[in-house]
Amino acid sequence: MALSTASDVLTVHGGAALSGEVRVRGAKNLVPKAMVAALLGHGTSVLHNVPSISDVRIVTGLLEAHGVSVTRGAAGPNGEPSDTLILDPVSVERASDAAVEAHAGTSRIPVLLCGPLLHRLGRAFIPDLGGCKIGDRPIDFHLDALRAFGAVVEKRPEGLLISAPERLRGTQIRLPYPSVGATEQVLLTAVLAEGVTELSNAATEPEIVDLIAVLQKMGAMVSVHNDRVIRIIGVDRLGGFTHRAIPDRLETASWACAALATGGDIRVVGATQGEMMTFLNVFRRIGGDFEVDDTRGEPSIRFWHSGGQMRALALETDVHPGLSTDWQQPLVVALTQAQGLSIIHETVYEQRLGFTEALNRMGAQIQLYRECLGGSACRFGQRNFMHSAVISGPTKLHGAELTIPDLRAGFSYLIAALAAQGTSTVHGISLIHRGYEDFEAKLSALGADVEMEIPA
Repeated sequence: MALSTASDVLTVHGGAALSGEVRVRGAKNLVPKAMVAALLGHGTSVLHNVPSISDVRIVTGLLEAHGVSVTRGAAGPNGEPSDTLILDPVSVERASDAAVEAHAGTSRIPVLLCGPLLHRLGRAFIPDLGGCKIGDRPIDFHLDALRAFGAVVEKRPEGLLISAPERLRGTQIRLPYPSVGATEQVLLTAVLAEGVTELSNAATEPEIVDLIAVLQKMGAMVSVHNDRVIRIIGVDRLGGFTHRAIPDRLETASWACAALATGGDIRVVGATQGEMMTFLNVFRRIGGDFEVDDTRGEPSIRFWHSGGQMRALALETDVHPGLSTDWQQPLVVALTQAQGLSIIHETVYEQRLGFTEALNRMGAQIQLYRECLGGSACRFGQRNFMHSAVISGPTKLHGAELTIPDLRAGFSYLIAALAAQGTSTVHGISLIHRGYEDFEAKLSALGADVEMEIPA
């Protein structure tokens, strides 16, 4: 799927209320994992509602390097590109380590190919991994899980070589933390392992449940029990799947916060209420309003500033069904315009509040603390991490020079720049393409005054 080839710099002239309609497609945190799942099948898979984002491009390159055919569905009646991918793993083969490293880029996706590749080829290679710099994100959970299935992990200068001398075996695994990535790793490995696997303290995010739906369509036997327990009965063979990815709840929340921070009104087409309930409660408490429309052919949620002064509040991020850490950063920007003191307690990624330094340079008043503020003690409380924040508002934001550190902070910087008076120059916008489809065009359609720097 084609991505923007524009420069990595965006100029934003702030002060305009965003108004109009945008569309969200499948979840960035599901679609690449469903593409990986296609490796497990002995038949063609069809994935609908695929966004045009760089993570999809990266996984496409990785799959094609391993012999998987990845093609796009037929164009629409007006020539618009299809949001359907067709994945055929009939000719899976071993990719060179150099090819894996070349296609991996800064993504952490290659680690999730390990289980499927061990089943198909008996071997997998993991280069040094990238990803967003938001805290300690080791792959130890992944490696420990693979070892528990019987895989052998060998450290090499260029990366990790993982092999399966014999068929992987089901096992009992308890994660020390409900890691989304590690839960995905166990699911993608256990479905073809011999015997039964029981995963305790598993992540249960909507994207995990949707991945389980994909695997079940392929013939997997997966059941979700109380108290974060997932039980998988290994099968001998899986087929393909046809699946429509759930909408991206994280992108939806970003547009909602953009409407709130700029005093605007945005309808997000494709968004659904079920995955958004926790966010919608917070949005309403701050002073936003929303309208769910699921009566027409395509669902949508309209978000707007309800008028009057926004209200400060205390928030604590947590694993699902708590407040997603990926909702925290755009909400922080909105809370700079709320009356009073807001408290944020980040319990998922220890360095996720580092992005607030740039907001302070724009005029925000945000102080960071090592203590666990506004909630119960968390695993970062005694480890010297600045993981709590106090936001004093409202404050007038002004334009600034900004450099994007990670995906969610990057879009949050855009929201701040749009809400600010004056002009901001935002560097590193290619990071935003990892999870936001065609966002420059969407901003322009909403009335934002933005300019892409044209390469010489």
